[in-house]
Amino acid sequence: MKFRCERDVLLEALTTAGRAIASRGGALPVLSGVRLETVGDDLRVVGTDLDLTIQVSVGVSVSTPGVVVAPGRLVTDIVRALDPGAVTVESDNDEDELRISSGRSHFAVRTHPAGDFPRLPPISGEAVKLPATGLTEALRQVVRAASSEDSRPILTGVLMAAEQGGLRLVATDSYRLAVRDLPGIGVLREDQHVLVPSRALAELQRLLTSAAKSSAAAPAPVVPPAVSDAPAAPPEEGADVTADPVTAATATAGPAAGATPSAGEDGPAAILRLGEHDATFELGSVKLTTRLIEGDFPNYRALIPSNYPNSLIVGRDALLDAVRRVKLMVRDPTTPVRIAMRSDGIELTVITQDWGQATEEVDAKYEGAEMVVAFNPNYLIDGVEAITSDEVQLETLDALKPATLKPTEGSDYLYLLMPVRVS
Repeated sequence: MKFRCERDVLLEALTTAGRAIASRGGALPVLSGVRLETVGDDLRVVGTDLDLTIQVSVGVSVSTPGVVVAPGRLVTDIVRALDPGAVTVESDNDEDELRISSGRSHFAVRTHPAGDFPRLPPISGEAVKLPATGLTEALRQVVRAASSEDSRPILTGVLMAAEQGGLRLVATDSYRLAVRDLPGIGVLREDQHVLVPSRALAELQRLLTSAAKSSAAAPAPVVPPAVSDAPAAPPEEGADVTADPVTAATATAGPAAGATPSAGEDGPAAILRLGEHDATFELGSVKLTTRLIEGDFPNYRALIPSNYPNSLIVGRDALLDAVRRVKLMVRDPTTPVRIAMRSDGIELTVITQDWGQATEEVDAKYEGAEMVVAFNPNYLIDGVEAITSDEVQLETLDALKPATLKPTEGSDYLYLLMPVRVS
């Protein structure tokens, strides 16, 4: 195999596919590699850990077709360190090394047997368009609430369900719950739902964000001239919300590269293909395939109160800034921020036994019984950050029942947060 490619184009492809390679020490060594294959005038770069697979295709100048599996992070670091300009990559079929050269820089990297790399299953399922408008923001709002603990795999997923002619995304880590509706996006059949790993959707969000930024980008890079054997020229310069809410309240809470947008009137769009056990998202030159999670998602509807007697409306930025300031006194994950709610505003307090305390008042509108409610400050910040309106509405039943954060404008997003019991 021998091809030539601009450094930045190759680096984008390696970085994007490399996000899927295995990072756990117990994985097969070949899963820490990226598969490089030249097909026609394209280079296909694939990374996988068997649960998540990312494939990127880029145009290159191919001299000799072939395939090789190289250490993903090492090759990416090498290409990143090279000066801008053309990079030559080559490997002989009877050798176990990959040679990378640019200007006066030359590297020889040991490779993995290409036959040991997992065979990619064929992509199945009907192609359904997912408009980027709203989807990127919805993923940003919901994915943050999913769990990262493998001990509870169901909670590491995001529920995608058909809801009143649209699409609903739901995630929870047992301490908070995020729900976002996307009206009019009917990608699932009535009553159909799937559980998609949050890690895969976080990568999709990254790709969509990158595609949106590059939708008005410059023309595609020119393919470098054919490879020759002549020397290269020098380069140019808390509590569990999945349990009973009352019982749970007593516990203490503890840009993507490689995306070429498929643009239309509504901007870049992703293509979703749902198979029996996996889902594939296609965005330009990138294909992201993930295994679906099997199991029953918690009955989140039962956790959301139908009405609240207490309602607080406060400026989003003012609340965020105040929480971040008083949070400076937090020295362990069990220290909450207390919010005293009164008719004339709120007072935020963080008390740390060995360090002291911080207090800040914020103007707000409050209707209801005066109370003090405490939250994990990180979870509170996550919920407020996810809201895009100028003001945030915080609704509560009492100091120990689930509270809800939502925008004052629109009803498509809801963030349920369990309070922390304090003395």
